[in-house]
Amino acid sequence: MAKRTDPPAEEPLVGAPLRMVNPESLGGGNVPASFASEPIVAPRTAARGVVVFDLDGTILDDISHISHVAADVMFQAFGTPLEEGRVHYLATTGMPFEAQLAQLYPSAPPEERAKVARVFHERKIREAYAHASAFPEIPRVLKQLDGSGWTLVISTGAEREMGELLLEREGLRIWFESVLGSGQGTKREHLLEYQRRYPAARMFLVGDSRFDMEAARDTPGVTPIARACQLHGWAISPEDLRRWGAAYADYSLARLPEVLDDLEAPPRTPVKAPPPRRSAPKTTPKRPKALVRKAGRR
Repeated sequence: MAKRTDPPAEEPLVGAPLRMVNPESLGGGNVPASFASEPIVAPRTAARGVVVFDLDGTILDDISHISHVAADVMFQAFGTPLEEGRVHYLATTGMPFEAQLAQLYPSAPPEERAKVARVFHERKIREAYAHASAFPEIPRVLKQLDGSGWTLVISTGAEREMGELLLEREGLRIWFESVLGSGQGTKREHLLEYQRRYPAARMFLVGDSRFDMEAARDTPGVTPIARACQLHGWAISPEDLRRWGAAYADYSLARLPEVLDDLEAPPRTPVKAPPPRRSAPKTTPKRPKALVRKAGRR
């Protein structure tokens, strides 16, 4: 099984400086420029903390379907062999598809890349999302987190409206307070916006890619948690994800409530063990000299 643990050398549109605006009377800090045309959500208090979930590959078991669609789109547009295109897509997943194309095909005209991206998004809806479903443990985990007082939100590279529809279809939308998608900016911008909405709240990002881990790691106050994946010809292991910054990583999110409890707790001060008692060295008693009785003469 092939395994890619390093991204391509260039990562355009990822980690670029964020332009910020500061509309009057917003309160709670600056707002990413991508939200300038959005209704401003007033800051609020999170009862316990905020868990930001990625959608594709984290809540929905759809990355295999999407990677095959992406591979065929790139083959039709650029002649890239199918398996090569699939691996290229998986290696850069977590980025917007437009950014993936800019990285993989920098010499292609931007208009052509935009057209290919539109085809991909249309086919992803028809051919990937139509067959995708939530990972089996997700409904129970979300219900348990909500019951424990966590505030749950979504950050996805898909369009927000599509994310809403998919969550509704799977019966999961009820657990999430809000959904941010590609129209509202990058994952880093989503994290900044959620921090503005929930000032001073402890925040976790649950994702499935290196780019998710780096977005959380580079945003102060956000702790990354990861779902590892193992597909035909491709794998990202828990060890890979921990190396990229994940505080916890596994192939399932079944233990997420317990993991959040552990990460939320303040670090324990190690108790210094008392030094071992030093017992007196054992000595072997000397054997008394035998008394020699001399028989006296009578």
